[in-house]
Amino acid sequence: MSVVKVGTYYATPHGLKIVDLTAACPTGGVAFADGMISWNIPRYITPLLDGRVKILEMHMGINGQRLDKAQMVSRGYTMSSKQYHIVIELPIGSPDGYFKSHAPDYQYHLTYTVEPMLELLWTAKDSQSDTRYKVFFPITTPLMLWYPEIERMFKVWFGTLLHDVNLVNITFSNGVLSVAECNEKGFLQEQKYSNGSKIYVLQVPFSDDVVLKHNPEPLVTGYFLPLTYGFMVEPEQTPFSYSLAVDSSLNDVAKVTMRSLVLPSVFGTCDDSTFSITVEYGSRGRNFETMIGTQMLTPELGEAYGLTENGTHFSVSLPYTAMDIAFELFDSFYVKARLDLLLWEPNNNWSLNDFSLACNFPLTTTKCYSNGTMTALSMKVQSVPNLVPGQLTLREKSCKPTFSDDRFAYFSFNVNSCGTSRVFFENYLLYENEISLDYSAKAYTSPVEPEFRHTVSCYYMVNDTKTLTFDYKPVVNEPTAEIGTGQLMVQMRLALDESYELFYQTQDYPVQKNLRQPLYFEVVLLQSGNPQLELILDNCWATLQEERTSLPRWDIIVDSCENLEDRYVTIFHPVGSDSRVVVPSHFKRFSMKMFSFVKDEKVLKDQIYVHCDAVICDSNARAGVCSGQCRRSTGVEKPFHAKGQRVQRSATSSQWQISSGPILFTAEPLT
Repeated sequence: MSVVKVGTYYATPHGLKIVDLTAACPTGGVAFADGMISWNIPRYITPLLDGRVKILEMHMGINGQRLDKAQMVSRGYTMSSKQYHIVIELPIGSPDGYFKSHAPDYQYHLTYTVEPMLELLWTAKDSQSDTRYKVFFPITTPLMLWYPEIERMFKVWFGTLLHDVNLVNITFSNGVLSVAECNEKGFLQEQKYSNGSKIYVLQVPFSDDVVLKHNPEPLVTGYFLPLTYGFMVEPEQTPFSYSLAVDSSLNDVAKVTMRSLVLPSVFGTCDDSTFSITVEYGSRGRNFETMIGTQMLTPELGEAYGLTENGTHFSVSLPYTAMDIAFELFDSFYVKARLDLLLWEPNNNWSLNDFSLACNFPLTTTKCYSNGTMTALSMKVQSVPNLVPGQLTLREKSCKPTFSDDRFAYFSFNVNSCGTSRVFFENYLLYENEISLDYSAKAYTSPVEPEFRHTVSCYYMVNDTKTLTFDYKPVVNEPTAEIGTGQLMVQMRLALDESYELFYQTQDYPVQKNLRQPLYFEVVLLQSGNPQLELILDNCWATLQEERTSLPRWDIIVDSCENLEDRYVTIFHPVGSDSRVVVPSHFKRFSMKMFSFVKDEKVLKDQIYVHCDAVICDSNARAGVCSGQCRRSTGVEKPFHAKGQRVQRSATSSQWQISSGPILFTAEPLT
């Protein structure tokens, strides 16, 4: 936006009156892409309009005439309101505009011109007055190169020949084609006259592989068609040939040179935070290199910028804060950023397209707080290439950035510090400071190095009163945490030996063990570091089948204790802290002897599965199953088991259920 402010002072019988006039006109915000014109107008037209207003009406027009919705739809116009901009889109070639011919460098070009209008009506929230704002903005597209429609085909007439001569074949640069093969490709036509004579018409498209091509210049392609006709005189079967040399004077080689190469084209648009770029390959495909800013577009950079591509084009999307984006200028509410993109052909080092897109992006660089704090964001602009943001200071050189990097410097300071000036006006107070480079601290070799100065300002109302209410109530109850729910995981593993350092993995099952060889199990509570939790093994048993409820069943641990009725009693192993065990109460270890199920003195199956019910307890609540591993009160009656046998027990639904993989019984020792 370009803003003009005029203050008029004139005397009246009652004193001096001041009239402030302000005009704000858009100067940019236009983009061209995919046959559309996009006009972006800021929603907040400072200083005409700020956040304390309400927009009542918003209209679009053409040539000063307002359009209704039906007219806009019929002509393909759209108007939308975004967070920071009002966006008007018009198709290039709409009936409300006009085309104009141009011929720079003796080449035919077109431009399209249209004059959209935006009309706004808003009211200030702290007054009853309405403001109507109307802006007319003529838009002319860049020059568009226009190519004439060309048939792009060789046409050669050969004749006149007598009726006793027949064409047999034609020799091209890449081989010989018979008459039938030429007809299949649509190359050849035979035209006969009433006296029996005839001519042959050859039509070959430039795109066919029999045509030779080369590019003497980036925009010029040469097409060459060397050919030889093979004839036969009937009925003697006498052959002869004719090598055709055709140009404007009919010698040597048929040659046509024309401007037919379509170069890659680049289109770009911007939204509130992003550059979106599309590159169309042109007639030669993607035979070029791409540079964005100062970097080559590599696969890694393309992944960072969301590269998508197909056979005709590719697209990238860059945030305006990307390192390959240059900052041109900024003020308190926006930053103007520019993307540069270069396409070139590496073999001949030809520049195919040098594209640049500059857009304004909303950015609040200065903020004013009611407690007297100002924050300011300054940035490195392209016009000061040697600027180091970390060396910027406020008026007092001791006031340096709170944060800085290669592109930004962030300041936070009180309005009564760092040399901030103060000016009183009728109903507001202006605080102002300046961010600049301390040139006395660094000597620059370039005598034309431009100065960097960034003025930051804050306005405070002097006749505005704000009331804050404070109240308190005595605390009746101490704050308590609500009971939450979540998921915990319990895992059972089979160790290789009693050291519990190495464990069998999933791919190791089924594990083979000898009869009465010890099995070392470890059960652990995962995903928790709470030392107040304790893992208790309530019941463990073995089955023939993987299903934990299958029969027969052999008890190993009953009511958190070893099964004393078993001839080979289960042994609990203590767990101490080490590099792997952080909370010992989250671990339980026990060992048992390998056995097999027997019926009528016969082994039922040579494998077993071990299952456990685990309970997670609060270590501060010692009751029931949470009394500890095998520490239940003596008053609890334990179930009776027949001596030397395993009996089935039921598990409560509140327990965690875990199982091992299959463990195979081997009759002979393992080697």
